[in-house]
Amino acid sequence: MKNTVTILMLCATVFSYAQKSSTERADRLFDRMWYKEAATLYEYEIKKLDKKNDTFSVNSSNDEYERILKRAGDAYFFNTDMKNANRFYDILISNYYSKVESEYIFRYALSLEGIGKFREAKRWMKEFSKRTLNTDDRSDNLNQKEITIEDILNIEPRYILKNVSINTKNSDFGSMYYKDKLVYSSAKDSSNYHTRIYHWNEQPFLDMYIGNLNETESDIKEIGVFSNNLKTRYHEATLAFSPDQKKVYFTRNNYDGNLHRDDKGTNHLKLYSAELRKNNDSLLTWQNVKELPFNSEDYSVGHPTVSSDGKHLYFVSDMPGSIGATDIFVVDILENNTSNQKDSTFTGYSKPRNLGEKVNTAGREMFPYITDDALYFASDGHLGLGGLDVYESKIEDNVFQSPKNLGAPLNSELDDFGFIVKEKENRGFVSSNRPNGKGDDDIYSFVRLPEPEQPPCNQEIRGYVSNTITGERISNVTIALINENGNTIETTSTDISGAFKFNTTLDCSTKYEIKASKTGYSPREKSVLTLDESGETVVALGMETLNELIVEEDGLLKIKIGIIYFDLDKSNIRLNDAAIELNKIVLLMHEYPNMVIKIESHTDSRGSDEYNLNLSDSRAKATRDYIISQGIDANRIKSAKGFGETQLINKCSNGVSCSETEHQRNRRSEFIIVKM
Repeated sequence: MKNTVTILMLCATVFSYAQKSSTERADRLFDRMWYKEAATLYEYEIKKLDKKNDTFSVNSSNDEYERILKRAGDAYFFNTDMKNANRFYDILISNYYSKVESEYIFRYALSLEGIGKFREAKRWMKEFSKRTLNTDDRSDNLNQKEITIEDILNIEPRYILKNVSINTKNSDFGSMYYKDKLVYSSAKDSSNYHTRIYHWNEQPFLDMYIGNLNETESDIKEIGVFSNNLKTRYHEATLAFSPDQKKVYFTRNNYDGNLHRDDKGTNHLKLYSAELRKNNDSLLTWQNVKELPFNSEDYSVGHPTVSSDGKHLYFVSDMPGSIGATDIFVVDILENNTSNQKDSTFTGYSKPRNLGEKVNTAGREMFPYITDDALYFASDGHLGLGGLDVYESKIEDNVFQSPKNLGAPLNSELDDFGFIVKEKENRGFVSSNRPNGKGDDDIYSFVRLPEPEQPPCNQEIRGYVSNTITGERISNVTIALINENGNTIETTSTDISGAFKFNTTLDCSTKYEIKASKTGYSPREKSVLTLDESGETVVALGMETLNELIVEEDGLLKIKIGIIYFDLDKSNIRLNDAAIELNKIVLLMHEYPNMVIKIESHTDSRGSDEYNLNLSDSRAKATRDYIISQGIDANRIKSAKGFGETQLINKCSNGVSCSETEHQRNRRSEFIIVKM
């Protein structure tokens, strides 16, 4: 979605480019949301800076270079060009990782999703959650402790999509049922004369159109403009109707013949209503256009949807009291145009209420659609596949439940939004700017496959454990299965391939906790909801070693440090290099006071067998003595032994010609963890 009708606003300030630097011109364009032109100028400025400096890293201390990288990435990001956004965010993160704001970690992760790099995106989503713990509610939504990106990718597909006929090369989106027809928003060029361009995305301004649905409601044939009475020179888009279809609520720029702006020169969006009445020729037309009373010159209001009983109007706004960039709010539609007792200024409506943190996040929640069963909306603040995804929040006892991502193919790596559905018929429409569409945003019809009736069923849980850094499977991990009462049902271990399986037969659609533990690794817990049909629930677990110096090789935990260098034929510890590496082990053993190790020293095959055995043993014991001298109890070193050339790790035995590099692999000290 190229953000054509987001709650971001259109700035209508006119300015001159005369005698301005390319950066200043780019900033002016960016502030006006003319992102395509701004991106071109930012790229030009970055190339100029790169010619002055041979590498990007040269600029790592340059605040202006950092700022321009952010702006270039944002110009593409806000126009949903994730490929180019990723290009500049990657440079930004690579050079300014330690100081860059958390929001850019988030945008970088979204850009990675947008180009299909889900594994990398997962890593950066976790980094964002780590950085924003307790400061941003997206942290809990994106930390992937309960639901991961893989879980969303594995959602059983339930939607069959079709690109409809009325889509153009520009933006077409935001469909809504009206009687037996469909109303939608489009930036198609419908002018016979001069076409007015919205410079955010270099497309004509949006208007609302109406079309006939075919018998299966899978395609649309355009009739024309929805209402000339509602059409202005600027944006009209996203609308909703009262249950009797005699009142419409719609989004429009703050325009009544004049384009109004706030003190900063920003033109916000507003919600308007109109009524279906007979005109002087006794024809029914949309008349009596009114602003809704909770609009403002200082914030935006838009994207309406009305409950089936006509008593509640839901909408999107960035008004005071918002949790994030844009939130979903609701007002009561009061009977007989009465006033709210607490606030008489809101004639006909109650005071707006935020739907709260279960639905809204620190990101963007947009395009709500309410049915008797659920609230559907688009968001980039809940865990998704990239950009805006569509979510479903079931309604139980008049309370919205935790949102559920509707999965692919309904959701894609780019923006998916504007979801409407006929619940009983299991069909509807959604908008998306996914690849291979006809233009920018396209409207897709869909058929939703019904959820089958579930007979009594049984489930089994199996899975595997991998190293989150290397991807290698981990054996001998203890896996415990725990029920909702906190009781351990069964304990098992991973096999040599890192796989595990519980033998206990479990209930379907039931929540369990899986705990994984192994010496040298941080323990891992994961909540699992068994599937709702007979079969297996597959659980992927990732574990990390307690410290980056700890690695697992051939089933043994080892401490990996740099090479321990000794003088020729000597075994004393050199203070200028060997001691520095050994101090890493000392620090690690102080950090883990229960750690016990054994030291093994090896040589290459050059020299006599007896000489090499004695030399390696002397070096192992010298290494032990140094570690003890730094305050480590001698009992924590189980053994220190030299093996000479008896355990070569390649072919370089006596008489075999090998390079110095090959011999170096055999000259090694190993620190094996016996106990943690």
